[in-house]
Amino acid sequence: MTDAPRARLPWLLVAASILLALLLAYTLFGAYLPAKRRVASLEREVRDVYAREAELQTKVARSEQTHALREQQLIAVSAERDGLARRLEELERELAIARGRRR
Repeated sequence: MTDAPRARLPWLLVAASILLALLLAYTLFGAYLPAKRRVASLEREVRDVYAREAELQTKVARSEQTHALREQQLIAVSAERDGLARRLEELERELAIARGRRR
């Protein structure tokens, strides 16, 4: 029996495989997972910003409604004041006429 030639491992291929495995592990754990956590954090922040925006839009709508109501009240009060001023002028004229007749 003859001895079969012994298979030799190409050490350069083994070293390259180990280096590739290390590079893959670094990429997965050193870069991908922190980036994934950062993305999740940013998504939470965006949701918070959208919620805040919704609150502010609601507040603006409420303020606009209040402003419109105040504007209507101001118009009504101004019209009432103008009406009272005209009525006062009429009464003053009537009073002046009534005083003129008495004399």
